[in-house]
Amino acid sequence: MVFSPRGQAFNQTRQAYLATALVVADTHWTRLRGLLGVSPSDFRNGNGLWIVPCRGVHTLGMGFAIDVVYLDRSMTVIHIERDLKPWRFAPIRMRAYSVLELPSRTALETRTAVGDRIEITTSNGDTVTAP
Repeated sequence: MVFSPRGQAFNQTRQAYLATALVVADTHWTRLRGLLGVSPSDFRNGNGLWIVPCRGVHTLGMGFAIDVVYLDRSMTVIHIERDLKPWRFAPIRMRAYSVLELPSRTALETRTAVGDRIEITTSNGDTVTAP
């Protein structure tokens, strides 16, 4: 991926990794850039982008579909957009605190569902999980 992975996303409910090479987009510029300029071969299984804060995304300018997993402040999945095609807008979810962008089919393959609890672990040892 264009950015350096800084963490992992783990679905505690399903005991499955969503991303083992997770990039955190937590500044104005990294959130604005998102996955623009990333090729499909650079964003395959195991990769992910965690956008914090975020209530909705788009795939304008992208060349591949993604799964979008919306999380509330307690790191619970509140909505999933599966296989969001390029040049589309995902819905805005006002309850969302952050969004995980994952390779298409990741949510299906890991059986991730609304209500699942997600744990994010960053490379500096911080863990973000439900209180």
